[in-house]
Amino acid sequence: MLRSMNIPFNKPHFTGREALYISESAITGKIAGNGPFTRRCQTFFEEKYGIKKALLTTSCSDALEMAALLLDIAPGDEVIIPSFTFVSTANAFALRGAHIVFADSNSENPNIDVTLIESLISAKTRAIVVVHYGGIACDMDEIMGIASKYGIPVVEDAAQCMDAFYRDQPLGSIGIMGTLSFHETKNITCGEGGMLMVNDASLVQKAETAWEKGTNRAAFVRGDVEKYEWVALGSSYLPNELTAAFLYGQLENAENIRKDRTNTFNKYFEALKPLEQQGFIGLPVVPEYAVPNGHMFFITTRNTDDRNNLLQHLQDKGVLAVFHYLSLHRSPYFQNKHDGRQLPNADRYTDTLLRLPFYYGLQQDEIDYIGAMITLFYENQ
Repeated sequence: MLRSMNIPFNKPHFTGREALYISESAITGKIAGNGPFTRRCQTFFEEKYGIKKALLTTSCSDALEMAALLLDIAPGDEVIIPSFTFVSTANAFALRGAHIVFADSNSENPNIDVTLIESLISAKTRAIVVVHYGGIACDMDEIMGIASKYGIPVVEDAAQCMDAFYRDQPLGSIGIMGTLSFHETKNITCGEGGMLMVNDASLVQKAETAWEKGTNRAAFVRGDVEKYEWVALGSSYLPNELTAAFLYGQLENAENIRKDRTNTFNKYFEALKPLEQQGFIGLPVVPEYAVPNGHMFFITTRNTDDRNNLLQHLQDKGVLAVFHYLSLHRSPYFQNKHDGRQLPNADRYTDTLLRLPFYYGLQQDEIDYIGAMITLFYENQ
């Protein structure tokens, strides 16, 4: 008989270098934003993933808000966004006055249903925003083909996608811009933080300006101009240097973190595969073009009662699992603004998706225990 365990949903991983770099930053006296560690983090992404310009931000939400600003989104514009996503994806564009046109998920995973995108495009469409849920890539060839046909920019919300790929292309590097999150729950973290990845050279200077409160300070620091002044709209999007120092300590260990989490994903899959074969649960579907990063592991249940009862059962057994997003088209803020289309797959994930504990260093016996507790739930039905 398995011994009882208490397993949290998330446990931040520390590499051991974070405190050293924070101390180094503090000793230099440079703790405001855009210092040496900020530049090290940005250079890491530019060199490793071929990003034209990487800009560290205080959150992925801020990076998305920058993307909306850089695309000159204005009242009356339409932006296509999946309904099954975190509120920041839509909020960034709604703040600019855009009307959000929500798209359904596909039947295999929570990513946007590519076959529906073209039918949602109108003369007012100014952007298509895709979300790579759980670090599993959307079908970017199809999406970029549609976008190119209509001349519409694509923004990748790659919040969960550090070191995940579409074929051999890093997620966030394919659209005109991409965003990352370094929140406490992400693979690579600094507590709160994010990044805007600018993939179109024509937007680099504009992005730097928006990042520096609408000034040309970045150009001034490089010596490109004699003084810096207010030249466009922007805000204070950059984090302090202590945050960047912590993040750099994580980035140095990125490959080891990815390997550990990918192994955990695979172990979960093997442990729960018998329950899928018996028709009790659904497991993540990873398309052949997707190279995920082991960000999370989720299951889908047969119905909402199943999910809620399983959630309570696991909590009673010391396993902190959680449900995830609620369809944004059904949210209190947006439900009266939605055009009335049914989005059945987004609703199905809302009602049946369950995320299991997932973090660096999750042990085999803990995975076995979680699998056994889920199996016990279905055996007792």
